[in-house]
Amino acid sequence: MSRKYKFHNPDGVYFVSFAVVDWIDVFSSRAYINILLETLEFCQKHKGMKIYAWCVMPNHVHLVFRSMVDQKPELLLGDFKRFTSQNIVSAIKQDPHETRKDFFLTKFSIAASKSSNVKHLQFWQHDNRPIELWSKNVVDQKINYIHNNPVTAGLVSRPEDYLFGSASDYIDQIGLLKDVVVILK
Repeated sequence: MSRKYKFHNPDGVYFVSFAVVDWIDVFSSRAYINILLETLEFCQKHKGMKIYAWCVMPNHVHLVFRSMVDQKPELLLGDFKRFTSQNIVSAIKQDPHETRKDFFLTKFSIAASKSSNVKHLQFWQHDNRPIELWSKNVVDQKINYIHNNPVTAGLVSRPEDYLFGSASDYIDQIGLLKDVVVILK
């Protein structure tokens, strides 16, 4: 991995993006999105994750976050990804109405077989591409990118209309994820 995409500053604010293996649209199901949101809330309350912006797209997630405790940001994100991976895969396996179950599990199994550090099923791609946000201009750029991602994808006309992101928090509405720290423009 390039040195450009690593967590260098444990106190830094980072933009990260991570995708489901093969860019599979797992997050078209509200149940799986809820697992992500519940885990983000847990990380906020118990693991010192401060979230400035977020967006769950059908096959990937964007975050601007910071670790507020002694835990390194890469370990915090790793814990988040491990926990959500296990719980979403478990939910897929247990959902009797999931019509794509065999497709998902086959894709996760194939991805794991190509990975040296995953034994059975791989849900997330390994790359997070962390970018430290070192100036107000860069912070604004990444938050705008996150909030406009659903518009660019054709899911909504306005960022604040997308339910699964923090754009509404930035226009004084309360979104699905509580305790988002709004950075004033």
